[in-house]
Amino acid sequence: MGLVRRHRWFFAAAGITLAFAAVCFSARGPSPTLTAFADLTGLAVMLVALGVCAANAMARPRQERSFWALTVFAFLLWIINQFAWSLWEIVLHRPIPDPFVFDVVLFFHTVPMIAAVAWRPDLLVKREKMLLSLLNFLMLCGWWVFLYAFIVFPHQYVVANVGKYNIFYDGLYGVENVVLVGVLVLASASSSGGWRRLYLHLLAASVLYGLNSQLLDRASADSSYYSGSLYDVPLVGTVAWITAAAISSREWDLKSVEFNLDRRWKNLIPQVAMVAILSLPVLGLWTVLFDHSPVASRTFRIFAVLGAMLLLGCFVFLRQYLQDQTLISLVHESRRAYETQMQLQNQLVQKEKLASLGKLIAGAAHEIDHPLTAVMSYSEELWSKQRLTDEQNALLRKIVNQARRTRDLVANLLSFAQQAPGEKIVVDLALLLTRAAQLMESRRQSGKIKLQVSVGPEFPPVRGNANQLFQVCVEIIENAMDALDESGGGMLEISAQRQNADVVLQFSDTGPGIRDPQRVFDPFYTTKPVGKGTGLGLSAVYGVVQEHGGQITCRNKPEGGALFVLKLPAVTEVAAQTAGAAG
Repeated sequence: MGLVRRHRWFFAAAGITLAFAAVCFSARGPSPTLTAFADLTGLAVMLVALGVCAANAMARPRQERSFWALTVFAFLLWIINQFAWSLWEIVLHRPIPDPFVFDVVLFFHTVPMIAAVAWRPDLLVKREKMLLSLLNFLMLCGWWVFLYAFIVFPHQYVVANVGKYNIFYDGLYGVENVVLVGVLVLASASSSGGWRRLYLHLLAASVLYGLNSQLLDRASADSSYYSGSLYDVPLVGTVAWITAAAISSREWDLKSVEFNLDRRWKNLIPQVAMVAILSLPVLGLWTVLFDHSPVASRTFRIFAVLGAMLLLGCFVFLRQYLQDQTLISLVHESRRAYETQMQLQNQLVQKEKLASLGKLIAGAAHEIDHPLTAVMSYSEELWSKQRLTDEQNALLRKIVNQARRTRDLVANLLSFAQQAPGEKIVVDLALLLTRAAQLMESRRQSGKIKLQVSVGPEFPPVRGNANQLFQVCVEIIENAMDALDESGGGMLEISAQRQNADVVLQFSDTGPGIRDPQRVFDPFYTTKPVGKGTGLGLSAVYGVVQEHGGQITCRNKPEGGALFVLKLPAVTEVAAQTAGAAG
């Protein structure tokens, strides 16, 4: 792409400015035709700029829209002043009054531009920081309005004094342009890529406009300015330059990056906002002690200070409230992160504990099984002889029973230690849960325990080993029913629901609860009497759930009873395939 094509819009802006300058230079002093040409050209260029910025605000990515929307507002205020100026000179054929009521609109047209740049669309910020930045900016805007009301307005309308009005208006307007240039310098220095290029163009155009506005104000003061004079050329050039930059920015890479400003720049706006607030009582004190203006002006300034203190005070309280809410959310987030970390750590410790214990148990169980088999064999052989006394026969029967119990324990240990992943297929977990509930309910015919199963609609299947998942359901239900037996009966409610991409099973009973929920999945931890439990059932459940990529937790309910929550990943592709086949 050639130089001219790459910068075609800037060449067009320069051409428009030179053509306007040629017409103004060729004119011999002020005339109605030159006045109409200058005013309407300025209005047309501003309308084109407004349209370009509005198109960018609607079509550009979301991060840029606030920038272009504020720019639209700035040009809208500028156009209102230019339209009023044109109406007075072209239609009404009157000289522009001094002071002019639309000077207020012209004064504030720079504020949205300052806001657009200070908003820093080239930096990615969190929502909380955006709200704080917005409040900081609103505080500064309120302070800027106060400055106009405090410095300029008393000489404009309270006690009219054209000479002082022009001096203070031009001075404050110059300060406003300096602030815009300063904000653009900071943005240009701390940005990169397409945004830096855009900021630099806006900076150059703002410097041109700021210098020309001071020259124009001096020309107006000595009555040497007229519409169509050479003082209007920089105005048209500034607007055309900004328009060319707005159009060309569509081809630039306006990429937003992470918020990584130096800490000094991050604190600049809050510090300036604080200085603005602290300046209010100082200005109020100066008005009371040292201001020698007419009484009406002093009274107005005191009320302006009080109103500004009330408005900015509200902003301060709102800002502090938002900061407090942000700190509270950070505390909650930190607590959730800590709980998640502790949960993951406990799961890791439990997993390592089960793995190490499994290896130990596997070796010990094999070693115990051989002598235990011999004890069983010799005891049964001795039992079969007829020469034993009744006392010997009773003792031998106890030996055999205890040996059988030990063999069952060894079998449980081997089963726990040799948990194999097994083949995983798509399993209807709701069906397994219902069968497990029916099986365990049939074993308890006392009628003291009520069991209720509810399955939510569109309950998805899971991928896993059907036998292992069935044993998980049986173990949890049996554990709950044992607890209800000890308390004389109660209700066991089982629910199966889908939550996002997971299936969740909840086992809620009305029993006495769990003595130590943190240890319920530890191997060999049991509260049952000796001979009724080994403490390995829930540990095996925990291992199976972890191996299936799920989670299981346990806690006591506030109203009493225990609650086991089992979460497993759902299988969604099956439902999708079914829907596709049906279609």
